[in-house]
Amino acid sequence: MHTNEPKTIIAVEIGSSKIRGAIGIQSPDGTLTVQAVEEEPMTDWVRYGAVSNVEEVAGLTTRIIRKIENRIAPRKVKSVYLNIGGRSLCTLPREVEQTFADETEITAAILRDLAKEARDGSPYADRDTLLVVPRQYVIDKVAVAVPKGTVGQTIRMAANLVTCRPQTRRNLERIFADKLKLTVAGIKVRAMALAEAVLQNEEKRLGCMLVDFGAETTTVAIFKGGTLQFLSTLPMGSRLITRDIQALNYTEERAEELKRKVGSAANPLINNGSQANVAGADYTALNNYVLHRASEIISNIKNQLKVSGFSAADLPKGIVIVGGGARLAGFNARLSNALTMNIRLGSVDGSLIRIADGRISPTDCADILSLLIAAAEGNAEECTLRPVVEQPRRAEVEVPQTPPTPPTPPTPQQPAQKPQTQQTPQQPPEPPAKPKRGSFMDRLKQLAESIMTEEPDDSDLRDD
Repeated sequence: MHTNEPKTIIAVEIGSSKIRGAIGIQSPDGTLTVQAVEEEPMTDWVRYGAVSNVEEVAGLTTRIIRKIENRIAPRKVKSVYLNIGGRSLCTLPREVEQTFADETEITAAILRDLAKEARDGSPYADRDTLLVVPRQYVIDKVAVAVPKGTVGQTIRMAANLVTCRPQTRRNLERIFADKLKLTVAGIKVRAMALAEAVLQNEEKRLGCMLVDFGAETTTVAIFKGGTLQFLSTLPMGSRLITRDIQALNYTEERAEELKRKVGSAANPLINNGSQANVAGADYTALNNYVLHRASEIISNIKNQLKVSGFSAADLPKGIVIVGGGARLAGFNARLSNALTMNIRLGSVDGSLIRIADGRISPTDCADILSLLIAAAEGNAEECTLRPVVEQPRRAEVEVPQTPPTPPTPPTPQQPAQKPQTQQTPQQPPEPPAKPKRGSFMDRLKQLAESIMTEEPDDSDLRDD
């Protein structure tokens, strides 16, 4: 593809409640414009963020790809970028060290070697290492923020390995490579992509907690000093609240609707403490379920802060929350109170992306938009293929061949003719003109004149 042409980036996000696909156009100057976002609902084929039924998910994903191809016709999708998350996603600590014979300047190549050693020598053989995230560098027993260019004899890197179960990644590759016959252009870690798109640089440097409150999982990521310090995924999300409400004899669809419209994690009573019923729903009983399940999820998030070794005081920029569960009324306020931290609703930074369709929300679609941004910043490849249209071949007009004229047989007065080589037919020779015939009296008169003018022959006067 010519470097001056825009790139079309296709991103697909497989979540527990829906599959999303997006089209992004990256101009030669790097500007990323989102053209469209398509989605298909899903309930049973993805459990806790990981694909459980490859065949069914492949069928739904095929529908997403067809919707995308309808928008980019006549081009076809040839490759996609994917997000990976799920219950098994977490960070594990890893330290590696190199010693040099003499004092050596630390270069980018040395830092790459350290990262490769951390990945290849991982003691966690039962897990796939997706990323190596350096947490701290120590050169000659002195911690440094920027190791490149520093001179020393030893360097030690403390890092976090972002890992997941091998099956989580293999199932994604089965869907796209085996079932859909598409190339996987890249796999991005969902939590890291969200952090780059939603968090401000100041929040990552001073310290904050990113909470991704999804349908079946809740991911907690802690940033400090500009890098990821801790990541863990809880096997609980907002769908647990929906299923609790089903105990009141509602279908899952109706329970989800009530949770969104009237559910509140702040108080089981509404209208200044008075009980109320709307459309046959008992708000008090419903919100009792919401309140207790929300309390359980908040307690687990608080415990992850303790497990990470950080405190609220270490994270002055507070909590940034994203995901569908973040829209639950009262939940964010309760989370803020429980952890004694400020909280804000995360949204994709508008300076990173342009949105061509006003129906695309940078808050509700933060997951798929962050994937597009992560792909574009990593020198994305062209994800579509223009069909090769064969030019119709010009029909050759055949000129009918005239059979050659056979040679004319020779006559006493005419020599034999050579065979004609020209393609045009030969005209037959004209017959000799016949003398004109006069009247009988004219011919008799001519005969008489010839006799009278004829001189006598001497032979006629000799004697017998």
